[in-house]
This record gives sequence, structure tokens and C-alpha cells, in this order.
Amino acid sequence: MAAAEAAVVSSSSLKPDTTPVPESAGMAAATAATSSAMAAAAAVAARTGSEARVSKPALATKLLSLSGVFAVHKPKGPTSAELLNRLKEKLLAEAGMPSPEWTKRKKQTLKIGHGGTLDSAARGVLVVGIGRGTKLLTSMLSGSKRYIATGELGKATDTLDSTGKVTEEKPYDKITQEDIEGILQKFTGNIMQVPPLYSALKKDGQRLSTLMKRGEVVEAKPARPVTVYSLSLQKFQPPFFTLDVECGGGFYIRSLVSDIGKELSSCANVLELTRTKQGPFTLEEHALPEDKWTIDDIAQSLEQCSSLLPAETALKKSKPEESNEQVLSCEYITLNEIKGENDVIKTF
Repeated sequence: MAAAEAAVVSSSSLKPDTTPVPESAGMAAATAATSSAMAAAAAVAARTGSEARVSKPALATKLLSLSGVFAVHKPKGPTSAELLNRLKEKLLAEAGMPSPEWTKRKKQTLKIGHGGTLDSAARGVLVVGIGRGTKLLTSMLSGSKRYIATGELGKATDTLDSTGKVTEEKPYDKITQEDIEGILQKFTGNIMQVPPLYSALKKDGQRLSTLMKRGEVVEAKPARPVTVYSLSLQKFQPPFFTLDVECGGGFYIRSLVSDIGKELSSCANVLELTRTKQGPFTLEEHALPEDKWTIDDIAQSLEQCSSLLPAETALKKSKPEESNEQVLSCEYITLNEIKGENDVIKTF
């Protein structure tokens, strides 16, 4: 109000004629209404300024209190780790962290991680744990996953997908829809599968994919038991075929498509891959797009998703941090439990 009054006084002092003029009742009412409006505006401005001053500490406190598991939509392009970093940076920026007083006040760690890596060329559901929810990510590894995969017959690549170098080409013109449907049963149930060389599996502490990119000689890992719950052909338009796959942990869609090509006396690689479901989280219902990566939207998603988790693994609601003096620091932790390309836990 003081600022508004000052503005009125300053404006009045510029008038050349300061002789008082009698006011009518209407003018008086209008003046009173204007003064009331100015007073209300000043009060709103003061309140807004106050809210702006407390919003960042409040958001930081809310961010620190988040615990649980939710899902985000990973687009094609970034790796799962890169996407998680982007999410983390958005949340920290919204909470105003790091602040100039970062090193002067008590710090708390924001833990955030994902349970189940998607290739950079793939898109779909990426399950994320935050706070104590990172402890639940291990359960995501053994849960089922569902994919829509489009394969291309007639071409094999070193990565087993379209991002790699073509290593072999074979005819496919005699392959029919019935041929593909006829062999799918061989890849259903409890089967043995050889994982691809370009993968998150490790040798002497280093990823096989890293060693391959260096040009080092890498021996294929032995076949291991995996589970395919369901497998069906959705579309066949040579040379492309689309599969709907539901599988357990440690399963490689790229190996499946490659093995199908070999079984058909040809070869094949993955052209498109979308994870439509991981555990109880589906792409359509639960995966947050990037424009929903806000503290409030994630808090709401955590609340909604808590009912999806088994009672024995669901987190109890934690009390929010009581002091605004607690600020965020982020530590990078990579857990060593790596079961495969789609089964990596990373915590930041």
C-alpha cells in the first residue's frame, strides 16, 4: 500500500493546477473503490513476494520427502542413465538447488535410480525409484516386462539392431507368415538364450559393449535360462515383422529377433523396440512424459502408483523433513547387481 500511495502522490504532484475541486458523491465512491483496489493489489503483491521467497525451500523439503516408485516415458535417443540425469537436473532446478549456501548448511542426499535399462534406440516405460523407493528397484528386475518389437529379415548386424554395422545379408522372400508363427512356440516358456555381445553384461568389471567398441576380442557369454510368458506375431509385411513379447528378467529382445531369423534360415535385426509394460506400470497409464517431470506431478504419481505395488514391498509414508535448513546434495551410486541389458539398477 505504501508503494501505491507513493505512486499516487508522485502522480498528483505533476498536475499544474492544485486548486481543490469539490467531489461529487460518485467521484468520491470511484476514488474510494480505486483506493481499495490499489490496496488489494499491493497486498497481493506483498503476499506473492513472500510466497516466492519461501517456495524454493518448501519445494526442496517436498522433494526430499518423496519416496516410492513411479514410471517415466523414455524416448528414443538418450540412454537410460542420460534420461535419469535429465530428470534429476529438472527436479533440482525446480527446487532451486544447488543454492549459494550449498556448502554452508546441512546437506541431505537425493537418491534416484532406475530398475531396468532400455537401449538408447528403444522407447517406453522406465521405472524410477526415488528416496527409499530405490530399495524397491531390485524387485523390478525379476518382474515381467512387455515389448512391441519390429524386426527386419534379411540383415544381421553386430549389435543385433539397426544401430549396428551390417555383418550379413540373406534372402527372405520365401518366408511366410505361417513360417514365423510356426516357430514362435520354440521361443516360448523356459528357454536358453545367448545374450548379445553389445550388452550391459560385464567381463573383468567392464561392460561387454565398451570392450566391443574398443575393438577388443570378446567371447560370447554362455546361454542362460530365461522365461518368455507369451509371444505372438502382430504383423508381417516382408521384410518386417512385429512381435508382442512378455518376458522375465534378463531377457534380450535383440537376441530373440536374431534367433528367429536364424531359425527361418535367414537373419534378422531389431528395427524398433518399445517397452509397453514393466511390472504393474504401463506406458499408456503410468509413464510420465517429460513435461510432467515436476515435483508435484511426481508426488501425485507416487501416490497413485503406491497401490500398484505388492503390500509387502510398498513403502510406508515417510514424514517430510521438518527443517528448511536441509538442502540437497546428489551422490552417484552404481549398484553392482547387473543381470542384463534390461536389468540394471542405477542410483544417483
